[in-house]
Parts: sequence; C-alpha cells; structure tokens
Amino acid sequence: MAHDAVARHLRACDGLSAVVDEVGDRWSAPSPCTDWDARGVVEHVIGFHDVLLLRPLGAKPERPKDDPVARWAVTVPAISSALQGADDDLVVSPPSAPEMNLARLVPKLTTEVLVHTWDLAKAVAAPMTFDPDLCADAYDAARRNIVGIEKAGMYGPSVPVPDDADPVTKLVALLGRDPEWQSP
Repeated sequence: MAHDAVARHLRACDGLSAVVDEVGDRWSAPSPCTDWDARGVVEHVIGFHDVLLLRPLGAKPERPKDDPVARWAVTVPAISSALQGADDDLVVSPPSAPEMNLARLVPKLTTEVLVHTWDLAKAVAAPMTFDPDLCADAYDAARRNIVGIEKAGMYGPSVPVPDDADPVTKLVALLGRDPEWQSP
C-alpha cells in the first residue's frame, strides 16, 4: 500500500514530463497561476520537491541552470531514487530533518504535480492526458481536506463545476483553477 503511493507519484511525474516535452519555445507563456509563466510552473514543481523531499532525504541532483527540460529530467530520477530508499511504511528519519511520514507527504505532492501539470499544459496549449484514477483520488483527498487547504492559502477559491464533471476538471476547480482558462 505505501509503495503504491510512490508508484502513483512517479506516474504523476511522468505525466508532467510528457507535457514538459511539449513546451518547445513557449516557456514564457502565461499560466493559470498568475504569478508564474510556464517556466515558473516547472521551477515551482522542482522547488517543492527539493524543499519537501529531496533535500531532507539528502538528495542533491546536479541540474543545469537555464534548461527547464533538462532540470526536470534530472529531478525525476532523483525523486525516484529518494523514494525507493524508504521502508515499507514510508517513514524515514533523514539525517538533516525530523522523521518524515512519506505516506502522508507523497500523496500531497502527487496532487501538486497533477494540478501543475494541468497549469503547464494549459499555458502552452499542450495535449492533456491525465490518469483519471490519480485525479479522482487526489480530488477525493483534497475534498476531504478542503478546510485545511483553504487555510493554507496555497490555492484560490474553488470554482463551481457540474457534479458530473470529469476527475481532472473537479480537481483543478476545487483547487482554484478555472477549467475554461485559455492562454491569451
């Protein structure tokens, strides 16, 4: 069960990789996250993995400075390697941080990756193919924790969507994205 969280996270990262590969020369395109362009979205995903996962687990991938494709390409195997070292219940005691419950952290990171994959795909008008099970699970978890999510202020207010909307639409709308957003 715990390693399923790792596998699911790596699938979400693979989805982001597919969109990163589609960006081409559109790195300065605005994204649904008003503070970031396409490059900023990818740098944010790299950054939260660094701060919340990689650095505490002692992983320090060597990334090029100015190539977001290569920077993400180096990050994914570092994530995989760091998570493969966790024990069966995904609780680790890294030398530079207090005990980490990765079974709780990793699904939250997965939700972040899914939402920001959508942001990037929308920013650059890339094809979007999402794992509906990952999105449905992330939506259910976010819905159960919406009060905490709103208090954290990480997302804008939820956007109403029909009850029969697909899991991706429900997830991004719950986390403050307008599913109809289009790059200008």
